[in-house]
Amino acid sequence: MYYSFRNTSAGRMRWLIFLVIASLLAGLGLREPMPADEPRFVLAAKTMVETGQWLFPYRGIELYAEKPPTFMWLQAASYLLVRSWNVAFLLPSLLAALLTLWLSGDLARRLWGKRAAAYAVLGLFVCLQFVLQAKRAQIDMVLVGMTTLSLWALTRYLLEKPSPWLLMLGTFAAGLGTVTKGVGFLPVLVFIPWLWVRWKSHYALPPHRAVHIAAGLTGFLLGVGVWLAPMLTTVLMSSDSTLHAYAREMLFKQTGTRYANAWHHVKPAWYYLQSMLTLWLPGILLAPWLLPAWWRRLRRVDPRYALLLGWALLVLVFFTASPGKREVYIFPMLPALAVAASPLLAGLLGRRAVRAVVWSYLAVLVSVAGMLALWLMFAPPERLQGLVEGRSMDMATVARLSWWLLGFSLMALIVMIALRRRVALALIAVTAALWTVYGVGLMPALSPGSSAKVLMDRVGQSIDLDAELAMLGWREQHLLQADRPVTEFGFKRPWVEQWQQAHAWLLQAPERRWLFLRKEAIGPCLDPAQVIDIGASNRRDWILAPGTAWFPGCEVPATWSADVSED
Repeated sequence: MYYSFRNTSAGRMRWLIFLVIASLLAGLGLREPMPADEPRFVLAAKTMVETGQWLFPYRGIELYAEKPPTFMWLQAASYLLVRSWNVAFLLPSLLAALLTLWLSGDLARRLWGKRAAAYAVLGLFVCLQFVLQAKRAQIDMVLVGMTTLSLWALTRYLLEKPSPWLLMLGTFAAGLGTVTKGVGFLPVLVFIPWLWVRWKSHYALPPHRAVHIAAGLTGFLLGVGVWLAPMLTTVLMSSDSTLHAYAREMLFKQTGTRYANAWHHVKPAWYYLQSMLTLWLPGILLAPWLLPAWWRRLRRVDPRYALLLGWALLVLVFFTASPGKREVYIFPMLPALAVAASPLLAGLLGRRAVRAVVWSYLAVLVSVAGMLALWLMFAPPERLQGLVEGRSMDMATVARLSWWLLGFSLMALIVMIALRRRVALALIAVTAALWTVYGVGLMPALSPGSSAKVLMDRVGQSIDLDAELAMLGWREQHLLQADRPVTEFGFKRPWVEQWQQAHAWLLQAPERRWLFLRKEAIGPCLDPAQVIDIGASNRRDWILAPGTAWFPGCEVPATWSADVSED
């Protein structure tokens, strides 16, 4: 027996939606920003709130030119609304996830009916990557919210009604996505599969009237102009060379160069296949049944499948062509594929083989969590040393992790037994339990060490309350977690320049000034006997040096350097 949402009452469906929303909310406000990206964005957003400078994001004293500020605007605005950074930094991703679920369900309803909407929403929710990104303060979930909004409007424009307002909304969302992360323009590629539909069938293109062309162009220009117009205006009117360098890096290096000649995350062409086979679980397990069904409908030139699947294929080709690849790059495809799968899922869940695959996935998930919990509980301490070393973790944290994992595995096992005849409900309930435990238990347990809170608390306790602190080779989480104002000398500046400025700063008041830096970058001018080993964090050892530790008359050689820029 399997469970179909066709017979689900409105009340029971509301409970399922409540379960989804509750698991997305679980853990909100219970952890600090954690590397790699979260502290960087929160630091820029916090600077916006404190200084009132919102147009150009800053990382410490330097301009941050690797991403546009749109996402940081959302975090800063969230803080002004809720007045808690631990809540605000995750709020944009959460709201974008809820928007994406609603848009996916609404589009499925418009294309295939009410029952398909439930399968689109719940099918997207159970895929691991979706909630994983919803619970991270990275740009990608917000980007997917914008690309899904754009695709929703453009698909309705092409298939439902050729309203210039829908076209303008779709291109505006694409433009806004472009100044959130450069690839936000991708939804406009949906016009390419529509041309194929037009070529293969009797469907007519939307009107070519000037008002439609103007609406599309105006929407996109308004979207990108939200940030690009004031930024370029300010840069062109300024003689500040740093602003001009910022604009060049943002408009060229971080867009075209990053795509065509990536300098990091270089992966082979098949990289996204492994991403799908892991992060798109359990949905990817249905590919042997979905792919033939989709192919049959494409051969019939069904425009609904042609637009969704054709667009997803173009996105995959676009990112595969770039040497730089990350698993989040193809994340915008996932909502479109969930919508395309939604009318087929009820039939597929009626097949014994499909139900067996879903049950197998759940069994493996629960078994892995249980075995990991038992290993953490009973492994010899020396076997766990590699896990805790360099992460500011202790055995109490390992014990907390093990109990949460064991609790999830037992809870999931009970759910699977209780819902043994309702595979869809079991999948949703176990997924909700997984992300609830992740948000309420696992991440809060890891947060003090990963966010550098433990380390910076130790720094604050090691120096006097009125002592002054400066940093070299710092990471964003150190500035965020410091208990006092911090002096720093740049993030990307040459190491020797930073040392020279640090030297001058220390000598002004050596008795009350301290320097925080990486242990391996101690340099030749500090007395190791006066240096305090403050501990490990983020796989690095850190030290504190008082101003009195500087050897009198010592100068850092101009040829000396230390690589402190990597994560």
